Amino acid sequence: MARRRTKKRTQPLAKNGPANSKNSASAMNGSPKSMVIRIGASEVGSSVSQLAKDFRLMMEPDTASRLKERRANKLKDYVVMAGPLGVTHLIMFSRSSTGNTNMRLALTPRGPTFHFKVEEYSLCKDVAKALKHPRGGGQDHRTPPLLVMNNFNTPDADESSKIPKRLESLATTVFQSLFPPINPQATPLNSIRRVMMLNREKSEDDAYIIKLRHYAITTRKTGVPKRIRRLDPTVQRHKDPKKSLPNLGKLEDVADYLLDPAAGGYTSASETELDTDAEVEVTENVTKKVLNRRELQRLRAGEKPAENQTGKTNVEKRAVKLVELGPRMTLRLKKVEEGLCGGRVMWHDFISKSEKETKRMDDEWNRKRKEKEERKKQQKANIEKKKQDKAKAKGNGQDGENADDDDVSMDDDYEWDSDEFDEEAGVEEDGEDDDESMEE
Repeated sequence: MARRRTKKRTQPLAKNGPANSKNSASAMNGSPKSMVIRIGASEVGSSVSQLAKDFRLMMEPDTASRLKERRANKLKDYVVMAGPLGVTHLIMFSRSSTGNTNMRLALTPRGPTFHFKVEEYSLCKDVAKALKHPRGGGQDHRTPPLLVMNNFNTPDADESSKIPKRLESLATTVFQSLFPPINPQATPLNSIRRVMMLNREKSEDDAYIIKLRHYAITTRKTGVPKRIRRLDPTVQRHKDPKKSLPNLGKLEDVADYLLDPAAGGYTSASETELDTDAEVEVTENVTKKVLNRRELQRLRAGEKPAENQTGKTNVEKRAVKLVELGPRMTLRLKKVEEGLCGGRVMWHDFISKSEKETKRMDDEWNRKRKEKEERKKQQKANIEKKKQDKAKAKGNGQDGENADDDDVSMDDDYEWDSDEFDEEAGVEEDGEDDDESMEE
């Protein structure tokens, strides 16, 4: 007789279990969260799909790392789920019919939306192949990266420039809101493991071009040869002990290992250039002593504690090195919209409008906004009228079937307002396909 199968899969927790409470707490803590989406799913190609995965890995941990897109998913689906999940940024990758790769950065729920053209990009696997000693993932993606921005604001920019001052300030604010702010006094240094660098470059045609790089931060103690570092248990804690520990069986004295100039000992200067490349002073992790009442009184009076009167400091020097993780991207800003992928165009790289054309566009947007408000009022009035009719029908003693029919007919006149999500494809005035369409 066959044995009965024993369930080994994890059962879902209760509704008020610790998992749901943890997710709800993380969603309400106020830190920015993002979704990296590939619009078009299988139609964008394998390279753009891998680029979206690499960008999603770079945005961890406050991102939907296991998001699965489908061809049937529209932008409206992600926007509806952004509110309950606490998502503040939507990053969308798409590919046009001409082969251009585009990226949109939108703030939920009301925008603005930045449209970028990805002129050049390199995947994480390409960056790893180019390095001699690539760095693995490890624990680097458990904390958000440090954001470094360069040359985003130019001193001579004004409102009459091709890139106005307000656009530079808006772009700076949007990129700064991608990650939670860092408090230098409270943030521990060991939590900063990665850095995301954004450098705005100058071009001949005054285009808004941003180069993105992603690095891992590694540190080493300075003034210690490589062979001494291999014996340090704090350095070799996460490595294979068989490969990291040296073989001293063939040596007569440990001095032969420490003073060997051919292998980077004390008499060798092979690694001095690497160690002195970039040095910083950090506070060493030490165990603090709990002070008694008398020592607390002395400390409040301004006297130094007994352990600090010797003059020893807990500061050590470390050499900082950056190892690139990828991806690399060169982004060119094409246009900025007010709403979420469907608002009024605030700035365009190729098309410039005169004051008369701008006024006509503003009047058109105001007319559409008034029509939208009138439709909402009419829909609300229809719902209230049907509710009153239902209450009168119940008061007259009609049966429940007619009341149910009234419930079904309440939504007959209610139409979904899709002005904010225009899904019709169009053609830009510069001859290229409209890559910012909402369809797949």
